[in-house]
Amino acid sequence: MTATAKAIQMAQLAGQAAADKLGDDIVALDVTEPMPLTDIFLIVSARNERQVVAISDEIEDRLLLSGHKLLRREGKNTGRWILLDFGDIVCHVFHEEDRSYYSIERLWKDCPVVKLEIDTE
Repeated sequence: MTATAKAIQMAQLAGQAAADKLGDDIVALDVTEPMPLTDIFLIVSARNERQVVAISDEIEDRLLLSGHKLLRREGKNTGRWILLDFGDIVCHVFHEEDRSYYSIERLWKDCPVVKLEIDTE
């Protein structure tokens, strides 16, 4: 099984939102095989807590404007690792130090990468 077209479109939208707020190292992983509850993990890094919050806010706003419902948000108080669960995708916005520490990509290394077309201009 692979990620649905809807999940890929949502990841594209969230990835572009993160890039527009200067998110770094944006990666989308198709986790449908090991994780039946969601299709894609979008992982983004930021340089400081304020930027982590700004990126997560932008992702949330863009997906909500596109008609996607936020099911759960965690971590906004600390600004170190914010998780946004939209059902089909789960966005992880990390402070770059925490992303390195938790090494979430290593846990999901067998999952295929979803290619995102992100405009950086």
